[in-house]
Amino acid sequence: MQILMRLAKLDIVEDPLERVSEFPVIVEALKCLCNIIFNSAVAQKLSLELNLAAMLCNLLEKCKDQQFVDDIKCFDLRLLFLLSLLHTDIRSQLRQELQGVQVLTQALESSLSVRWTEEYKAAEDRDRPPLSLQETDCAIEALKALFNVTLDSWNVHSENESHQFRYMAAILRHCLLTTGPTEDKTEELHSNAVNLLSNVPVSCLDVLISPSSQEETDIKYNGMNMGAIQILLDFMEKRIDKGSSYREGLTPVLSLLTECCRTHRNIRKFIKAQVLPPLRDVSNRPEVGTTVRNKLVRLMTHVDLGVKQIAAEFLFVLCKERVDSLLKYTGYGNAAGLLAARGLLAGGRGDHWYSDDEDTDTEEYKSAKPNINLITGHLEEPMPNPMDEMTEEQKEYEAMKLVNMFDKLSRDELIKPMGVRPDGTMAPLEEAVSQYHTNKQDSSDSD
Repeated sequence: MQILMRLAKLDIVEDPLERVSEFPVIVEALKCLCNIIFNSAVAQKLSLELNLAAMLCNLLEKCKDQQFVDDIKCFDLRLLFLLSLLHTDIRSQLRQELQGVQVLTQALESSLSVRWTEEYKAAEDRDRPPLSLQETDCAIEALKALFNVTLDSWNVHSENESHQFRYMAAILRHCLLTTGPTEDKTEELHSNAVNLLSNVPVSCLDVLISPSSQEETDIKYNGMNMGAIQILLDFMEKRIDKGSSYREGLTPVLSLLTECCRTHRNIRKFIKAQVLPPLRDVSNRPEVGTTVRNKLVRLMTHVDLGVKQIAAEFLFVLCKERVDSLLKYTGYGNAAGLLAARGLLAGGRGDHWYSDDEDTDTEEYKSAKPNINLITGHLEEPMPNPMDEMTEEQKEYEAMKLVNMFDKLSRDELIKPMGVRPDGTMAPLEEAVSQYHTNKQDSSDSD
């Protein structure tokens, strides 16, 4: 390892990278170190003893404003990613001693060639060509290394940290608006940007939107440039359409959008206008169709519990955590899992506060509302009541037959009858009924 570090110019602190003829040797030495550290636990421990992370950060500094060093920079970043992934002590060293967040953020900024117009706003050049393959690979490696170093960064403890994360979020916004040499590379770049944005404290995500100037023609909402948010929405829909690997591919972007909507009003209102526009046609079930709403409602009953929960949570936040609004867009059947988990089966709203602006129902929805089936969430023609033509004795017989069937299933422990407590949470039926009786007695007039 020491021989390879010497060949990679990692042990020379002062001398700059000047001899271009040595660059291929440096690259190959870095590749060898990547392979050794990836495959050897002993090499991972030695990396800490040999202070390899500090040397790699120093090499990154040497690469700054230097020509013909893209390959060196790329494998330097890849090695930092591997070290921070495989050795938690090196992750802590990078974050606390080596100013790794700042060093890696500068490397990402350099790879994307960011030009600043304001403190947290990068210039948007629509005529700029896509990134080259080398630039894209460097940016991806920097994003992956930053993800490891910024894990557990939800709490910002100082003004300097807040500035660092806002600065990073502004670069990530530029990254989302940038394209790579191919569609697959662009998706990989955006995927890693989304993962890193998930580590940024939610209070710093307001830089994803900015006041829109007159010359900009990007997507606007309430005078704000929503180009990056639209990219995130499009990315989310692409991941849904893939139909596989939802936990790894879809949940990060859904979680990110949920937190953005929960904290930033303009983002929530813009996304709701896209995902949950005012209802007009309620002839089909909410899960049937090709709109984003239809796709998300289908995910609310997905077999993967994590995917199901985050999709439901996203729609719930778009509805400002109001149960009646969620049921209007999804139907009770699709929303029951979320409401049971949140203790909201009896109605009400979640714990977070939202602005008081109310949704306005369309005339089509108002006219159809009396005939909408609350369970399925769509318009149904009135069905004939099968009990209308039955005698009282037949009704009583069918009722007792149903009771006996449930009783047998319950005694055999195939099902467990449940009820809803007054506070909206689930409980065994006997307990729920007794609580309702208790509440009724307590609230009755003593006279």
